[in-house]
Amino acid sequence: MKRIAVGSAAVRWGLGAAVCVLALAGVSSLTLHARQARTVADGVYSAAQAQRGAALYKAQCVACHGEKLEGLVGPMLAGPDFVTVWGGRPVAELVDKIQKTMPLQAPGSLSQEQSIDIAAYMLQVSNFKAGQGALGAGQLAQVTFPAARAAAAPAAGTVNVPPVANLAQYMRGVTFPNANIIFNTQLKDPGTMKPQNPVPFDYPLWGNTVYYGWQTTDQAALALIETTPLFLMPGRRCENGKPVPIQNADYQKFTQDLITLSREIYKTVQTRNQDAVAALSERLNDTCANCHKVYRDVGTAEGGGLGTDRCKS
Repeated sequence: MKRIAVGSAAVRWGLGAAVCVLALAGVSSLTLHARQARTVADGVYSAAQAQRGAALYKAQCVACHGEKLEGLVGPMLAGPDFVTVWGGRPVAELVDKIQKTMPLQAPGSLSQEQSIDIAAYMLQVSNFKAGQGALGAGQLAQVTFPAARAAAAPAAGTVNVPPVANLAQYMRGVTFPNANIIFNTQLKDPGTMKPQNPVPFDYPLWGNTVYYGWQTTDQAALALIETTPLFLMPGRRCENGKPVPIQNADYQKFTQDLITLSREIYKTVQTRNQDAVAALSERLNDTCANCHKVYRDVGTAEGGGLGTDRCKS
């Protein structure tokens, strides 16, 4: 077989062609990625789509979220604060939440297409411009909200954790169960309570067999002392989407009153006197109610009926 000589010019041409092919492939890949990865500011939905969403919103969502998406019983669904909450997250998460959990009275009744239309309307009200084409299911994961502004680095020895729960969720998960332990002293002497292991097994009930009696009452009072200051945590929102009014003097006083009373309750719990603690539980109820009558979210016994404007800043 005769060997074919390959000149240096041919080698250079071959290498150059290969580099060009790779470069073109890289440019094509970057272009495709840029075309796929967009934010809601890039005109990702159509005007017709938002119009369909507006009709659906008025039929399914307005009672809880308001005529202007400002939030009533449910949170606000438009505006700078709404965008901040969703900052950096894909629109797929928003559509998924709408489809699976809304409307409140019939979750799961909206199709994915309807949920996308409602999301498009929310974007329109938040002043994100419409584009030429409709937002499709296949694009949801590639379209995100603009990234939220990074929080300042915490000072040494501090923990900078933004609030996740709204105020109602926080109280139901932390304040409410601990206050109920104090209230229960009106009915039962903690010193006589010794729960039995549950059959069949149940973790919350089992937990009551590990820490029970006056120890549980100690912990409840301490929990109220330690966690009540978080009512004033910057950035937390009410259940209706409005900022918690931490700057209001009366709200600050209501919070401080609960902290002060919780300290008194803890001191009294150390006496192991059921009647003394039960007497303070009446004051605890009044202290909570004083704030609820002014700030509790709509639709509650103390907060008033639908249409009131509670938890406002």
